[in-house]
Amino acid sequence: QVQVVESGGDLVPPGGSLTLSCTVSGLTFDDYAMGWFRQAPGKEREGVSCVSFSGRTTHYSDSVEGRFTISRDNANNTVYLQMNNLQPDETATYYCAVGPDNYCSIHWREGRRFRGWGQGTQVTVSS
Repeated sequence: QVQVVESGGDLVPPGGSLTLSCTVSGLTFDDYAMGWFRQAPGKEREGVSCVSFSGRTTHYSDSVEGRFTISRDNANNTVYLQMNNLQPDETATYYCAVGPDNYCSIHWREGRRFRGWGQGTQVTVSS
């Protein structure tokens, strides 16, 4: 059974930085792409970033491109999301999930066929 545990959420001021972590168990981690998603109250889930099985290929939503960096440590079954210059409208619960394949599909932003959705970690951007 796939288990995903996100951590690292916190309260940060506008313009602040934060790094989220996600540890995965129950599968061969480096066989799969990994994605980060977020959902704010009353809003739909949004795909934030996706990384291929090797970590060499990364994808970002337009709203975070240039500010967020996704990476993975396959030796420790962990994926990270480094977030810089955070803004109040990025307050949300952030989730990571296991992709269906080893590369990120063109539909990754929709979270289609991703699995192992954890409890998420809360990021609050406020002064």
